[in-house]
Amino acid sequence: MFKSLFQTFTQTAGRKESRARIAALRAEMKRRGIDGFIVPRADEHQNEYVPKSAERLAWLTGFTGSAGMAVVLADAAAIFVDGRYTLQVREQTDARAVTPRHSVDEPVGAWLEENLKGGMKLSYDPWLHTPDMVKSFQRAAEAAGAALAAAQDNLVDAVWADRPAPPLAPVVLYAAKLAGEDVAEKIARVQAALGKNDGLVVSDAHAVAWLLNMRGGDVGHTPLPLSFAFVPQAGKPTLYIDARKLSNSVRAELSDRADIAEPAALLADLRSLGGKKARVRFDAATAPARLTQTLSAAGGTPDVGADPIALMKAAKNRTELANTRRAHIRDGAALARFLTWFDREAPKGKLTEISAVEALETFRRETGKLKEISFPSIAGAGPNAAIPHYRVSAESDRKITKGIFLIDSGGQYEDGTTDITRTIAVGKPTPEMRDRFTRVLKGHIAIARAVFPQGTSGAQLDAFARASLWQAGLDFDHGTGHGVGCYLSVHEGPQRISKLGTVTLLPGMILSNEPGYYKAGAWGIRIENLIIVETRKIKGAERAMLGFETFSLAPIDRRLIETKLLSREERAWMDAYHARVAKVIGPLVDAATRKWLKAATRRL
Repeated sequence: MFKSLFQTFTQTAGRKESRARIAALRAEMKRRGIDGFIVPRADEHQNEYVPKSAERLAWLTGFTGSAGMAVVLADAAAIFVDGRYTLQVREQTDARAVTPRHSVDEPVGAWLEENLKGGMKLSYDPWLHTPDMVKSFQRAAEAAGAALAAAQDNLVDAVWADRPAPPLAPVVLYAAKLAGEDVAEKIARVQAALGKNDGLVVSDAHAVAWLLNMRGGDVGHTPLPLSFAFVPQAGKPTLYIDARKLSNSVRAELSDRADIAEPAALLADLRSLGGKKARVRFDAATAPARLTQTLSAAGGTPDVGADPIALMKAAKNRTELANTRRAHIRDGAALARFLTWFDREAPKGKLTEISAVEALETFRRETGKLKEISFPSIAGAGPNAAIPHYRVSAESDRKITKGIFLIDSGGQYEDGTTDITRTIAVGKPTPEMRDRFTRVLKGHIAIARAVFPQGTSGAQLDAFARASLWQAGLDFDHGTGHGVGCYLSVHEGPQRISKLGTVTLLPGMILSNEPGYYKAGAWGIRIENLIIVETRKIKGAERAMLGFETFSLAPIDRRLIETKLLSREERAWMDAYHARVAKVIGPLVDAATRKWLKAATRRL
């Protein structure tokens, strides 16, 4: 009945081949006189989703997560991942070839200090690491008495015989009615923020797309044209992009906004700026070390810090917020249709994780507005739901049986990017499931209801989502919320709600609210809505205050709620939220879904 359009379920990474591939890399290292090579999960822009040609870590080791790094020495190899991927990395990699390590408990630098020996030569690709990363490698190498040297080309590429070609998806222009601000205004804002710098290298491809109001399709699930830009103190920026991505009409219009050059011209332009002793801002989070090294070698001064575009892009304007609300209403109607279908079909015992993913994608596609999914859907039954970033494959696909089913998914619409998670009871949930679900819900409501003074960071709010779990000796090993773009990345920085979220929250920022709980080997729970930072007027307030507007609209499974654990205020929030879901979504769905929705959103 259903056919997935954007998501595939085949694993193309090289777990079975990793021993041979690592051996080939070691042979190439030996040929070049190199004792170690660092292989990150990264492209030249530090994107979360990278083109197939940049999936070097997956090709080498089999690990397909969105963050990780391997180090290969002649006699040892390790792969470093964070808490999201500790289970996945062990399932996807061959422990005989590469040893999994927790990147927080045992950072790459500490491992290098322990495993490098005096006189060894460690190498890296300077296009795939930021200046700060390179500094950390340098410190570790020096501590071990080893040397660090940039490679002229990537050693993995030298042994990857069938490496895919770089992408050449066509660039499209993003209409002003969607962007809410024209390019000239954006450029003026950026130039005003440059301070003493002579210009800004824009290395985050999302920032380039936002600045020039353009979109593309070079990476999966994000409408991104891979490119760099340079914004001078005055005058037109330069866009560095492969001309084959530009139609004549798009090139003509973009030429009014920026000068256009091939990507190879960027290094030459940096050398020219260096010769003029220019001071240039580089984004600490995304700039390749190759760029700062080039400017510095030519006599310029790299100023590595925050790209001012990041905060401009994060604080959405009124047009963007109005558009994304519409996208979420459309998406909510599709999700309601899916949940109705799921509640009807799941008890029959024939559904699998893949069939659920295909169904939800089909309901979204039937809106007629879906451009892509915003990330590979996380659809976990039983123990798979306990893997926070699980991705179903043909090999891992499980039948959906009695217990808990978790589905985390989203869509890319031209007017907005969605991301929502629902945990659904199949059959009668156990008392433990209900207790844990309700504790997660209490954390979700605490974030949704939070009121806080201007100047507050996400780190200051993160504990709100965990307090009820902590009271039972429980926690979850991921952040509470990430930023979300507008028809851009579903995981946008710099704003986030987490222990590491030090950026001040500003009105207009979109974030997720997604606390969870995961019982390893058994089941998992996560409840996610998207929220907007908004101003709050409080009578008698002595400070300017902020709060959140919840704008994802889908029922939260009442069957999993232990009502006695909720306070009166929490029950009131739930009832008000469900009333809004029914009022907004009800008129947009068919009669059967409307009937299901009425029952699913009734008062607690």
